[in-house]
Amino acid sequence: MPEILPSILAADFTRLGQHMAQAEAGGVNIFHLDVMDGRFAPNFSIGIPIVEAARRATKAKLDVHLMIVEPDRYVQTFIRAGADCVSVQQEACTHLDRTLRLIQSEGALAGVVLNPMTPVSTLHHALDIADYVLLMSVNPGFGGQKFIPYVLDKARALRDHRERLGLKFAIEIDGGITVDNISIVAEAGVDWFVAGSSVFGTPDPAAAVVAMRKAAASAALRNA
Repeated sequence: MPEILPSILAADFTRLGQHMAQAEAGGVNIFHLDVMDGRFAPNFSIGIPIVEAARRATKAKLDVHLMIVEPDRYVQTFIRAGADCVSVQQEACTHLDRTLRLIQSEGALAGVVLNPMTPVSTLHHALDIADYVLLMSVNPGFGGQKFIPYVLDKARALRDHRERLGLKFAIEIDGGITVDNISIVAEAGVDWFVAGSSVFGTPDPAAAVVAMRKAAASAALRNA
C-alpha cells in the first residue's frame, strides 16, 4: 500500500498537533520533516524542538530529512528527539556507508537522498545498505515548486534495479506531488509520497490523504 507522508513544513505551526491529527484521520502512518541548515539548502527550517513537538503530537512514524552539512554530527540527536527514519543527502556525505550504518545502529531506518541532477548510479554500492531512497523532484530549499519530470526516469531505474537484485529498499519522492500527478509517479515505482501543500493547504487534510493514496494505489495495481 502506498504511503502518503504529509510534510509538516506546510502545516500551521501554531496548530501543529491539530493539523497532524487531521492528516492522521486520513490514515497517515508517517510524517515528513525537513531540516535545513541554510548551508546545504538555501533556507532554514525546523530543528530539534519541532521534531520533539511532533513526536509528542503523534504515534505515527517521523521521517526526518537532513538537508544539512556534516549530518553525522546530528544523526543521534535527531533520533533521540523522536525520528524513526533519518535520510541524508548523498551530496553531503563524505562517508555514506558510515553514515547509513550509524543511523541503523541507533535503531532508525536509514535513507539516502538524491538531488534532481544527481544520478542514481552514485548509489550502486549503497542500495543493499539503505532502507529507503528519497528522490528530490524539486531543488531543495523551498516549498511550492513544480515537479521535475525527469526524476521519474530515476525512479524507474531504482525500481528496475531493486527487482533485478531482489532488494527491499523503499523508493520515496518529495517535491511537487499532487493528486493530479501522483498516478504517473506511482507507475514509475515510487512507494512513499511526500506531500506538503497538497495536504495541509487543503480544507480537509484527511480527505486529501485518502484521495492521493487511492490514486497511487490504483496506479500501482495497473503497473503490477
